[in-house]
Amino acid sequence: MPAPSTIAGRAARWATLVAVSAVVALGFTALRLPGAFLIGPLVAAIVVRLAGVELRVPRPAFLGAQAFVGGMIGAILTPSIVHTFVADWPVIAVTVLAIVVVASTSGWALSRFGVVPGTTGVWGSSPGAASAMVVLSEAHGGDVRLVAFMQYLRVLFVASTASIVARVWIGRDAAAAAVPADLFPPVDARGLALTVAIVAVAALLGLLSRLPSGAMLGPLFAAAILHGSGTVDFVFPPWLMTIAYAGLGWTFGLQFTRAALDHAARALPWIVLSILVLMGASAGMAVLLVKTLGVDPLTAYLATSPGGMDTVAIVAAASPVDLSFVMALQAMRFFVLILIGPTLSKWVARRLVGTGAMPHPHGR
Repeated sequence: MPAPSTIAGRAARWATLVAVSAVVALGFTALRLPGAFLIGPLVAAIVVRLAGVELRVPRPAFLGAQAFVGGMIGAILTPSIVHTFVADWPVIAVTVLAIVVVASTSGWALSRFGVVPGTTGVWGSSPGAASAMVVLSEAHGGDVRLVAFMQYLRVLFVASTASIVARVWIGRDAAAAAVPADLFPPVDARGLALTVAIVAVAALLGLLSRLPSGAMLGPLFAAAILHGSGTVDFVFPPWLMTIAYAGLGWTFGLQFTRAALDHAARALPWIVLSILVLMGASAGMAVLLVKTLGVDPLTAYLATSPGGMDTVAIVAAASPVDLSFVMALQAMRFFVLILIGPTLSKWVARRLVGTGAMPHPHGR
């Protein structure tokens, strides 16, 4: 059992993180940035962690945050997401594949020229499902610390940029409407209890399925089906989602340790360049969607933003966009990455052995 002094110290560190997060989030709220309660805790966690405060979000809390964000997304989606797939699947497929090709090429180049070791570049550059890519990289020859750093740095870039773009695009009045005026409105207690029960069961089933990010995808699918069919009216009060957003932001931000930064220092300029190239390519594909499908620019931008799916969804949910289209494209890219990731990493590993950028597994 931890000593009282240890418990008090941990409580003080968490109190510091919560206080800094509240200040930063409220500052972003004053600027009318969508997703302020995700970006605020994310930035605060980075600052606190780099200041030497050692904290880690317990895994059950992280999974719970993912589950409620997934449930919230599912409850917002409508059956129109299926029509989106059917009607526009050729353009969506081309867009997704183009982004995946750019990311994979960037990752291969980072490994090929010795910027990062082994297949780390492939996993670190994969545009989405950051936590899933970190887990998969460990089983396929990647440097887990560098993969985590690359993934969460991209999450920081993408989430911050998406929030700023959304704020500039939708204007001050619309952004103000996206910020909840009351964190504690009256809540249907029975509806909330049913929501929590469904999310918990769906998250557990998602985890048992061993699908990457199953804790989020299980509730997302369950809520989309039950709400879309009119079976359940889900209740996600603002205070609950604020906690979930903060949980995700803290989890991502606390990955930015000094050790991780030191480990990535030599490669940092090239990693940042690869992220900017990927974001630029994604923005280019957004222009294609606007020109070919007539999608509004903000919807197209968020749909093509290179992950993570949960962070983009939070910003999209707080913005006047076609959420079904955003999630259709984000979900398709997620599944493509999950399906091709291991095969792609093996292909890259074989090519790297031939170039000398990676030692042969059998020492030849």
